[in-house]
Amino acid sequence: MTLLVVLFTMFEANLLKNLSQALPGPERLQRLVSAMRKHFHCDAVAVLRLQDEELVPEAVDGLVHEALGRRFQLHAHPRLAAILERSEPLRFQSNCELPDPYDGLLQVHAGEPLPVHDCVGVSLYVEGRQWGALTMDALGVDAFAPVLLKQLPQYAMLVEAAVRMGRLEDEAQSLRQSRSTVLAQPGDSPLDQEIVGQSAGILSLLQEIDVVSSSDLPVLLLGETGVGKELFARRIHRHSSRAKPLVQVNCAALPETLAESELFGHVRGAFSGASTDRAGRFEVADGGTIFLDEIGELPLTIQAKLLRTLQNGEIQRLGEDRPRRVNVRVIVATNRDLHQGVKDGVFRADLYHRLSVYPIHIPPLRERGNDALLLAGRFLELNRVRLGIRSLRLSPDAEQEVLRYQWPGNVRELEHVISRAAIKALSRGARASDIVTLVPDLLDLDSRPAPVLSVALPAAPGVEAVPMRLSEGVAQCQRQMIQQALAASADNWAEAARCLALDPSNLHKLARRLGLK
Repeated sequence: MTLLVVLFTMFEANLLKNLSQALPGPERLQRLVSAMRKHFHCDAVAVLRLQDEELVPEAVDGLVHEALGRRFQLHAHPRLAAILERSEPLRFQSNCELPDPYDGLLQVHAGEPLPVHDCVGVSLYVEGRQWGALTMDALGVDAFAPVLLKQLPQYAMLVEAAVRMGRLEDEAQSLRQSRSTVLAQPGDSPLDQEIVGQSAGILSLLQEIDVVSSSDLPVLLLGETGVGKELFARRIHRHSSRAKPLVQVNCAALPETLAESELFGHVRGAFSGASTDRAGRFEVADGGTIFLDEIGELPLTIQAKLLRTLQNGEIQRLGEDRPRRVNVRVIVATNRDLHQGVKDGVFRADLYHRLSVYPIHIPPLRERGNDALLLAGRFLELNRVRLGIRSLRLSPDAEQEVLRYQWPGNVRELEHVISRAAIKALSRGARASDIVTLVPDLLDLDSRPAPVLSVALPAAPGVEAVPMRLSEGVAQCQRQMIQQALAASADNWAEAARCLALDPSNLHKLARRLGLK
């Protein structure tokens, strides 16, 4: 017994040494869980933060990488809910009928989807408020001795101390930077956490967004379709000082005849069917933020009125003579090249310069490294709950396919791929009561590089080449490339989109603009 006490004291001293070092908060937590796993010879340790009715993994050791992207809903995970309901440690043995949230998610050399056989957990409290949970899991039966239940609260205190230190460091950094950022607290809305990612590019982007959020500058969000521009717009608004709800407008969905009324409002009798006065979206957003998605689709006539609002803070209802003052922060987003749109005469140059005061480029998924696996984990857990599956995971080969694929449709495409694969697995005989593993065949991803299509624009024999504007040449080249891709894929638009590395919806839009549909 004396030897046990000595060993525990040495281990505790090493953990306290980690706490005293100047480390980033996430790395400090990661070192703690890694040390605990090694000390107790268990197969997985996790620290999870409580956020509304979900537990969010903050640091894990022994779980597959995509587990960090999961959000464990309490109503779907009775073991986790039971841990949070008690202040003392709780153990689930191999004969427990409650499903374990980590079934099939523990790292094993051969990649088999093995169930957990022994599990302990304890609630974590920070500054008197429930913060989350610490869990330890093992594939073997009776892996945790009863003495662990007595020691676990002491390790929980070390984790709580690490969390408090990380919070104090974050607050100190915020004071040094002198910016009014809303700090995440237990019970806050989960909107911020919807941006899943740990790549250097995403972390740098989030820091940049948090800085610009405190200003009232217009922000132009640029990026390919499916990268999540709406989520970044929500984060900017949430971290601003504007308390009113964010007003969102999809400009591509506005009929040209109703766009002015929708944005700026109208008075009774302004047009046929206008039986009452109606406030537009800008009036609704007065004192808050408006998010104009797909701004490149806005008609030129409405662009002029939007420019007036940005310049003077004034809007004018359709059919009304007097202008109205509004105080609105404007965030816009597009996947189009607005600079080229200015050259082509479809977007006003003065409006472009007004909107591009602070442009932010959101990187595509293929440039975000392992973030694809974290996002896959998020969608796996959502589909597991939606379809009532005991456990849903990726095979090691499927993980590699996810990392190799170029994702022309970005995060939205990944979400759809995971959802389709889960349904396919069930339709091919997998049972919801099993640990369901998604293999590459179910994902149906073609990771081969797309064939390179070369297009030449020669003049007819004996005919001198006719000079054309660059935009006309680009359009002609685009038509020929689309026609070649359709011919090579037997008029399969989805296959043609993959060949051209485009999202299918964008290909259809481009084809209509070029007169091919």
